[in-house]
Amino acid sequence: MKPFFQVQTIEEVWRRMSEVACLPSETVPLDDAAGRTLAEDFTAPCDLPGFSRSTVDGYAVRARDTFGASEPQPAYLTLHGEVVMGRAPDFVLGAGQCARVGTGGMLPEGADAVVMVEHTSEAGQQIVEIGRSAAPGANVIGPTDDAAAGQVLLPARRELRPQDVGLLAAMGVRQPRVARRPRAGILSTGDEVVPVDEAPGPGQVRDVNAHVLASQVRAAGGDVIPLGLCPDDAVRLRAAVDRSLAQADLTLLSGGSSVGSRDLTAEIFQGVPGAELLVHGVSVAPGKPFIWVRAGDHHLLGLPGQVTSCVVAFHLFVEPLMERLVGRPAAAFTRFGRQGATLTRNVAAQSGRELYQRVRIHETESGWLAEPVPGRSGLLRSLVQGQGLVRVPLGAEGLEEGSRVEVLLFPGAAR
Repeated sequence: MKPFFQVQTIEEVWRRMSEVACLPSETVPLDDAAGRTLAEDFTAPCDLPGFSRSTVDGYAVRARDTFGASEPQPAYLTLHGEVVMGRAPDFVLGAGQCARVGTGGMLPEGADAVVMVEHTSEAGQQIVEIGRSAAPGANVIGPTDDAAAGQVLLPARRELRPQDVGLLAAMGVRQPRVARRPRAGILSTGDEVVPVDEAPGPGQVRDVNAHVLASQVRAAGGDVIPLGLCPDDAVRLRAAVDRSLAQADLTLLSGGSSVGSRDLTAEIFQGVPGAELLVHGVSVAPGKPFIWVRAGDHHLLGLPGQVTSCVVAFHLFVEPLMERLVGRPAAAFTRFGRQGATLTRNVAAQSGRELYQRVRIHETESGWLAEPVPGRSGLLRSLVQGQGLVRVPLGAEGLEEGSRVEVLLFPGAAR
């Protein structure tokens, strides 16, 4: 157990998260699978499409019968039949024969290519002029071109995209097995915090963090359990945490995570049966007063009350933990991308902390530029104006104007 508020590096925190067990899996209806994480490798149960099919409207042919054909010197083939969509042809193509076929139609036995209708004309007497030669396989999808039985098509821990759902549908999967979404109970604390629909009085502020965190949890693939507001009262705070323990995998509590005399988070968290304090303080700015307590399979996370610190701490610590819970590596900023850019101004860093500087980015003829956005951690403006963060490594005194940097993008950042 780490002593109270003994700061750790980000890498130490991530190493601890890499040891966290993932959540159990579940099955979901196919139409609800997009955005979910596949729990196991998906292996093709059969060939796909399972038969040779045309990719164009035209004529199924034996490629050898079209060799040398051109508009000035077409090949002449006998129209032997027409492929009915959704049915297997009941005839076989012989030498010098062709068959009319639509896009997606099954090729008759004997055919190995399709000539587009634009390169043909019917000359009457069941004769078709072929004005272009076709190589074997031309305009044809083979029986295993999409998939062969036994082939791993989608790896475990892949976040399913709409096209992946289409592949599952093509394979007849009605209920894929996916990792369960992490459930996060969200609680804001502080005597000064009031609901968003209430006019704040002197010294009061509206609850911002709960709504920001709920949006971040959903963007990171989790489900939200709102726990409301709680004053700086140990009894009421413990009751709120107990409600979260009964429903959620994660408890996200913003505020009350530093070492002030009224900060109860660490004390309340460590009072949970089986609690183990893993982290209380990280050498990062903003976001230093981060708390992580594990109690069995539940994770209690104390986030800073200042909104910028809260947002950055979520990306650096909560998001990696959520990634790990669905079975992926515990890593930050993996979902929303990164952008190389050139820094437009010097950035000074505080000794002993790894700095994450808010920046806005824009593209010029010479490449992407990253412009530092000034502002203290309690200001929303720097987050709204910013599109991402630039990391200044621990021990560095800062970054100079003109440095090449990697921008860790916020969700929805324009590129």
